[in-house]
This record gives sequence, C-alpha cells and structure tokens, in this order.
Amino acid sequence: MVAIDRTLSREKREPQSWAERIPAGYWVLGAILLIIPAFVSDFIMFQIMGWTYILGIIALSLMFLAGYGGMVSLAQMTFAGFAGYMIAVFGDSAVVAISQGWPWWITIPLSLLLTVVVATGVGWLAVRTEGIYTIMITLAVAAAFFYFTRQNYDVFNGFDGFKSIIPPQLFGVDWRRPLPFYYLALFWAVLAYAVVLYVSRAPFGLALQGVRDNPRRMAALGYNVTAHRVAAYAFAGLLAGIGGILLTWQSSQISPGTVGIAAAIDVLVIAVIGGLRHPIGAFIGAFIYVLLKTFAIDVLISFGLDGRRFQLIIGLGFLIIVFFSPDGLLGLWERLKASRARESADRRPAGGDR
Repeated sequence: MVAIDRTLSREKREPQSWAERIPAGYWVLGAILLIIPAFVSDFIMFQIMGWTYILGIIALSLMFLAGYGGMVSLAQMTFAGFAGYMIAVFGDSAVVAISQGWPWWITIPLSLLLTVVVATGVGWLAVRTEGIYTIMITLAVAAAFFYFTRQNYDVFNGFDGFKSIIPPQLFGVDWRRPLPFYYLALFWAVLAYAVVLYVSRAPFGLALQGVRDNPRRMAALGYNVTAHRVAAYAFAGLLAGIGGILLTWQSSQISPGTVGIAAAIDVLVIAVIGGLRHPIGAFIGAFIYVLLKTFAIDVLISFGLDGRRFQLIIGLGFLIIVFFSPDGLLGLWERLKASRARESADRRPAGGDR
C-alpha cells in the first residue's frame, strides 16, 4: 500500500504541460543564448557561435547514428557538403555558367531531398557491414566524393568550387549579417536537437536502440533491422544537409576542401569529445573544437611555435579526453557526479534513511 501511495503521489506531481517537462537548466541556457548577442562582438556571434551551431548540427547527425543506432559514419560531412553543392548548383553563385538561379523555395527543399536520397543509398550499402567495415565504407564514400568534386568541372566546378553563395533575403532581412545569422543558426540547432530527442523517444527511435543492442532479437520480434538502419541514415543525412546549407551560407562558398577527409574526421572528433551518447554533447564538442581551431594558432605563436601545428593541440585534447573518458566530456561529468554521490552516501551516518 505504501508503494502504491508513493506511485500515486509521483503521478500527481508529474508535470502536465510540455514546458514544465523541460528542466530549469535548459530554460536558463536558452535565455543566455538569446541574450548573448547583446554582450559579444560580431566575430563571436558569427564565427564562434554560428560555426558552433552548424558543426553541432552535423555532429548531431553522427551522434544519432552512433549513439542510438550503433553505426559510426565518416560520411556526414559528405552529406553536408553535397547539400551545400546542391544549393550552389540550383541556386545563385558567382559561377553563373553552372548555377541555375532557381528560387529558394525550390532550391532548399530539392537540395535536402537529394541529400536524403544520397544518405539513404550510402546507408543501404553501409548497414550490411558492422564495426570497422562500416567505418571504412563511409570513409571510402567520403574520399570518393572529395576527389570527384575536385575533378568534375561540369557540375561541381572542380578545384575552385562555388563562391558568393548567400542566403535569401526573406522578410527584408540580410540573413548573412552577424546578428540575423546567429539567430538563424541557433533556431536550426535548437530545432535539430529537439527533433533528435523526440525521435529517440518515439517508437522508431526506441526500435532503433533495440536494433543497436540486439539486432537478432529485434528481427525475431518482427522488426526489419535493415530498414530501421537505412532510415536512420536518411534522417541523419537530413540533419547533416541542414548543417551543410548553413555552413555554405556562412562561408558564402563551397569547395572540395569542405568535404575533405580531414573535415570528415573532424566531425567524428567533435562528436566523440562531447559524447556519442548525448545529443547535447555534439554542441559541446563543436564549441570546444571551434575555440581550439580559432585560437590555437595564436596560442602557439605566443609560445614561439609554428602556428601551422594547431592541429597538434586539437589532437592532444582529443587523446586526453578519450583516455580519461571514452564517452566524452559528458561521460566524464556523469562519472564525477556518480563518484560524489557515492562519497556522500559513504559519509551518511548509519540509519540516516530511517
């Protein structure tokens, strides 16, 4: 009876609205992110925070595949770059001989649709393997796309790529200015994060996690394991495509360097640093990566070292984090909280729970 009363009391205290279900810390973080532009420079808004949100979205697509589906993909930057190229091909750019100049309401949906189709095809190939073989297939796709864009001048304009790619001026707003672009990137980052959380708790997401943990049992229960994994690639491709379009608008250009092997590995580093099992970890890892990428050169020069070795700092930081916590910074934080909870329980006097 006591257990039933406790259960009923918990149900009575359960929040009734979606707003009450959101932890207080999320509201505080949201308020901080909304008012940041009032206290920081345009460089911080556009380059640091804007780039963080964009890379976070792309890394979030990898986190969804690896964390919920158990599939590590090195093709996420390929999907992002493909969407950026499609924006340049179907929309406006400085390469008027290739760009079609179609309106944004056709260009953006079409680019995302084609990106999902490509991600589905890659997923259809990759899900038939496991472990290191999946990584190698996606790496091969990334390498093939990189060299294809460098050598193809009819569609991708070869080594030069496309320049002067700017977002459409909707509602009379220049969305590439620092303040509007900050809120544009923030909006899509929050939306992507919320959608991933929703999908992870929806029937599809729960089934995908079941496939990750025990595919044979899920198949025996009647679930199509291959279809769930391919659908996960399609959804992750959509997320990466959104990030790729924002990345193209931010830099106003797209070139083979954007989809290179180094960029593909960077996305993996970002996701691992934050924690592959935590959606918010993608943005934490992206923020740390952007800070290192932006300021590591200055730090090295201040110590009299070659600024071109900034990748060394990023690599060392990655190794240190992975060594102490394979689940990234958030995994390390959870371990620290669990350790403090155990210490607190050990210091509690005997019979204190009575």
